[in-house]
Amino acid sequence: MNDVPQRRSGSGPKYKIIYARLLESLKSGEYAVGAKLPSENELVEKFGASRPTIGRALAQLETEGHIDRRAGSGTFAAIPERQEGFVFGLLIPELGSTEIFEPICRGISTARVGGHHDLLWGPTLSPAASEEAQAEELCQYYIQRGVDGVFFAPMELTKEKDVVNQRIAAAFDRAGIPIVLLDRDICEFPRRSPYDLVGIDNRRAGFIITEHILHAGARRPVFLFRPNSAPTVSARAMGYGDAIRAQRNPAMQEFIEVADPTDIAVVREIIDRIQPDGIVCANDLTAGQLMTSLNSLGLRVPTQIRVTGMDDIRYAKILQTPLTTIHQPCLDLGALALSAMLDRVSDPKMRARDLIVSFELVIRESTS
Repeated sequence: MNDVPQRRSGSGPKYKIIYARLLESLKSGEYAVGAKLPSENELVEKFGASRPTIGRALAQLETEGHIDRRAGSGTFAAIPERQEGFVFGLLIPELGSTEIFEPICRGISTARVGGHHDLLWGPTLSPAASEEAQAEELCQYYIQRGVDGVFFAPMELTKEKDVVNQRIAAAFDRAGIPIVLLDRDICEFPRRSPYDLVGIDNRRAGFIITEHILHAGARRPVFLFRPNSAPTVSARAMGYGDAIRAQRNPAMQEFIEVADPTDIAVVREIIDRIQPDGIVCANDLTAGQLMTSLNSLGLRVPTQIRVTGMDDIRYAKILQTPLTTIHQPCLDLGALALSAMLDRVSDPKMRARDLIVSFELVIRESTS
């Protein structure tokens, strides 16, 4: 993998600092090729960090090909691969905060498609700047580097997301750099941008998860999402509505609510007003936060109210009440994204494509 400038060692998220120090140790020869690195427990003690923080730093090193992590054996300095190929950038503002993107990136970097290609994660040039400003800076960095293409996961959960996403895409267009969108589009569903998009069928996912909660006994399910969510959420909400209407029950209503799931007063108001017996959350993070709020209100999941999520992130199955959700095959999404990028590089004028990977309904205790 190509190396790019990193943050100063004293600033930025701790996992990035640990990543940079370990990378420096690998490049300096402190750990020879094939040498075993300290265990995660030893790194926790060495850096004074939590195990998830150490795990995130190691995951990035593994994704970039600097280390090999072998189950039951440990972590080893990898043999570097140096072959000619394309150089692609990753522009994923939520990397490190939204779990689905880390395995998608791993799928991109490990896919055996078209030989070896370098993947740039890009530096954080202004750590104190807003997320929008950092994304636009990274866009300009990739343009200046002259990368062959960019994998772009458009921003969400900010008021300026649509303007910034459109501006970033336009900048790459002017530079003649193709982009492949990961998980979501830059315009509201069902509108479609002129870029390849790799993801799942979110409308169908919304239908399937709602159909499940109805079969589990819910009769007044609510669809809940946070303000300024990504276009994928609109598609999931439409799928929720499709499932409600498919019941052909005039007494069954659609309830779509936009709210902060951590705001207990707002959650209480929704419960009092609608009296739902199920809540279909736009994603697992929303579901996990909502379940905490419901617990504070004395409502038990699933005996009093059923809850579902989407994405099947790592903690979904280890919540106090394990979460029923939609599993996204992130490694497959990453491999498909790389194939899409290679197609786009070879034929820039082909029509934009929706590249869909099948998902899986995972039923756990939150709806049982």
